[in-house]
Amino acid sequence: MEDIMKDFKFGLPTELEYGVGKIDLLGKKLEDFENCLVITDKGIEETGILDEVKSKLGGLDIKIYSDIESNPKDFHVEMGAKIARDFDPDVIIALGGGSPIDCAKGVGILLSEEDSDIRNYYGSDTVRREILPFIAIPTTAGTGSEVTFSSVITDSDSGVKKSIRSPFIAPNISILDPKLTTSLPEDLTAYSGMDAFTHAIEAYTAKTANPLSNSLALYSMELILKNIEKAVEKPYDLETRGATLVGSTIAGIAFNNSDVASVHCMAESLGGKYDAPHGLCNSIILPYVMDYNRKYCTDKYAKVADLMDIEFEDSDSGAKRSVEEIKKLNQKLEIPSLYKIGFKERDIEYLAEMSAENLSNESNPRPMGKEDYETLFKKIS
Repeated sequence: MEDIMKDFKFGLPTELEYGVGKIDLLGKKLEDFENCLVITDKGIEETGILDEVKSKLGGLDIKIYSDIESNPKDFHVEMGAKIARDFDPDVIIALGGGSPIDCAKGVGILLSEEDSDIRNYYGSDTVRREILPFIAIPTTAGTGSEVTFSSVITDSDSGVKKSIRSPFIAPNISILDPKLTTSLPEDLTAYSGMDAFTHAIEAYTAKTANPLSNSLALYSMELILKNIEKAVEKPYDLETRGATLVGSTIAGIAFNNSDVASVHCMAESLGGKYDAPHGLCNSIILPYVMDYNRKYCTDKYAKVADLMDIEFEDSDSGAKRSVEEIKKLNQKLEIPSLYKIGFKERDIEYLAEMSAENLSNESNPRPMGKEDYETLFKKIS
């Protein structure tokens, strides 16, 4: 009941269409449009998913922008906006993981606003106008970007990940089709699943948590914990893929209406410095931050232990067990060490400083400063 006396607001402007084969609805959703810009990446092109999506577009005039990399940079957004201005689309479709979806949000901003420098929109409430009609089609179960009001863009000058937060950039429609996630490789399935779990547990324990975000976060964690290993082992099991996809989307709704916290602060500093996959960074860091936070959210961590069907005597022991089990889960999923992403100990002071300056730092249940982040980076390494 600790969150029941907090004021909160809750929003979900995105219409969700979930189910096996729901991609077939795409043409109907686009009946009122004449041309569309599809933002995706080369990996999606290679899987054949892009061809499948194009086959659903009927007679629409289509332009493809697929030069998106993991951790989209400001220049990816600006190039996409240039292509879009020349093409003048009625609607934007983002197809893929968080990178194409976040890039599409940035492109939408630059098409609706007068300033063509995406860097001038970093922060909250900097976007003043609704963007073009926007449909998101996730092919991973991890980021939750298909329902969030935020876009994370790497600033190419500083190498720092920056957030743009505005309700104007949320997708109008998201099509969640488990079939589209079956080609995701084992390692990316693991990383994205733990990314989604991180979203859920941070939404649940953040200082900004509220009763609605809590309920969503708990169910998200339950879905992910019960299905992530099966999704890695049996990638074509649509029930399992569906559970992780729904878990990821629900986690996105939860943290969008609460916040993330120190795991993301550290992961984003790592991702900006080393251009490392965001889900992998979250996966590596999560159990260490959980342990560091344990005394500040004991009862909530004990509830997480309940979700894992762990027996414990009291909240303290339950919270401790939850951290231990997440460490074990990482081992089962073969989550690598920090050095896999290029981490160097000489960068700790810089990484800690960037973590402390992150917009979500204040939401962590334990007060965190630069020294705390230095301690954690040293512990993880």
